[in-house]
Amino acid sequence: MSTRTDRSNMGEHMDVVFDSDVLPAAARAAGWQELADRALCVTQVRYPDEGSLKVRLKAVDLREGVQLAALTYGSLACRRTPALIRRSDPELYQLALITGGRQNLEQCDRRVTLGRGELVLYDSSRPYEASVTADGGLADSLILNVPKRLLPFRDAHVSRLLAVPLPARHGVGGLLARFLTGLREEAPHCTPQDTGRLHSAVLDLAGAVLAHHLDRERALPSPTQQHVLFLRIESFIRAHLGSEDLTPAAVASAHQMSLRALHRLFGHHNTTVADFIRRQRLEHCRRDLTALHLSHLTVHAIGTRWGFPRPAVFSRVFRAAYGLPPGEYRHRALLRAGARR
Repeated sequence: MSTRTDRSNMGEHMDVVFDSDVLPAAARAAGWQELADRALCVTQVRYPDEGSLKVRLKAVDLREGVQLAALTYGSLACRRTPALIRRSDPELYQLALITGGRQNLEQCDRRVTLGRGELVLYDSSRPYEASVTADGGLADSLILNVPKRLLPFRDAHVSRLLAVPLPARHGVGGLLARFLTGLREEAPHCTPQDTGRLHSAVLDLAGAVLAHHLDRERALPSPTQQHVLFLRIESFIRAHLGSEDLTPAAVASAHQMSLRALHRLFGHHNTTVADFIRRQRLEHCRRDLTALHLSHLTVHAIGTRWGFPRPAVFSRVFRAAYGLPPGEYRHRALLRAGARR
């Protein structure tokens, strides 16, 4: 289901905009309709049983009209008609990542059924019909709303991708899916100053997904291409942190670029490849050392797991980063965790 929330209800964090559970059963459909009436992208909604309606919407505004909405709902159907488009059109591309349940979408004479982990694009300026089958439970999706004016593509080109399943497990689609999922989880911890950076990152990734499937990567501005390349390399590094063979040379080779170009790319982000790898490894070690459910693992096992197979090296770099050797850091962290229980 497509929605666009009233900005007056939102800040930089992912705020709860609507929750049907706080309303009496008889008032839920009207309450949701009232929110839809304030929305920029209005749809007609039908429910199998209005009395058992369940809808929860959380959203975060990332500036310039870019918004991420997290929706949880029961079975329903909706449509956006030519009349509704004439009445109000925010001119949005909407990328939906299905995170639970099965959802159907029909637009531009194409019909697609989507399941968990799939990505689909639709256009607020064209009629569509959508339905959700929650199979007795609840369905979930993340919807990224992006004003068309912020992306360098013509409608005639993008229309080829509407109501077409887009891969979201690997490649640039996987990067976008992981970014959206991470943003949903981490938005409460982000500051207002982070919003601008998140806005740029999500625009770059959304543009890269469309460019990839349109075979129009060159249409993206050069800074966007470089940012997406950096995000791809970050993802590659995180996936291989446990390998001793993860070196700047190996990273450059995996991305078919020179070592000099790789160092220059990371220099634009005020870091080096080696320092980024080391910081990622240390942060994963720190996280695992303080996790109660991993307390059965030895310090050495955790260091080895994240690319520090030599205990002396692990102890030295960990102490330099966190002020204590890993064993002592873990002991204090677990004592604090036990005291809070």
